[in-house]
Amino acid sequence: MRMEYFISPTKGRLTLDEVYADIISFIECNPEARYRVIIGSDSQAREETCFVTAIIIHQVGKGGRYYYTRSAARRMASLRQRIFYEASLSLETASRLAEKLAQNGHSELNVEIHLDVGPNGETKDLIREIVGMVVGSGFDAKIKPESCGATKVADKHTR
Repeated sequence: MRMEYFISPTKGRLTLDEVYADIISFIECNPEARYRVIIGSDSQAREETCFVTAIIIHQVGKGGRYYYTRSAARRMASLRQRIFYEASLSLETASRLAEKLAQNGHSELNVEIHLDVGPNGETKDLIREIVGMVVGSGFDAKIKPESCGATKVADKHTR
């Protein structure tokens, strides 16, 4: 689960430290605004399973920036296994980012994790377990249809 770099559509390849610096720079452009820090992961099963984890800094009402990392794992046929792995990737990234925020005086920025599960479809039976895992780790959890970090941003880069 080691993510070495992230891709910014505008700035290219960045380390997590560079992503953090870019997020802080974005916030400092308008410090009075309200911000959301969102982490979401999605996957696509092919010969291998492609996993994408996205970090989004959203200035509420104005838009934002995002960064993503892609990794591959052996093919996971089980939807349950893929969803749990997605959540664990998001948790790892959220933990690393939240630690950087807290160390540098930005602990007021809550990190929320967007999950690729929802009340309709195959994932509805996983909601309680996955949300419990995230909330039990100290993060806010969002599910479909409010989980755009996973279902829109990360999903866009799994293809």
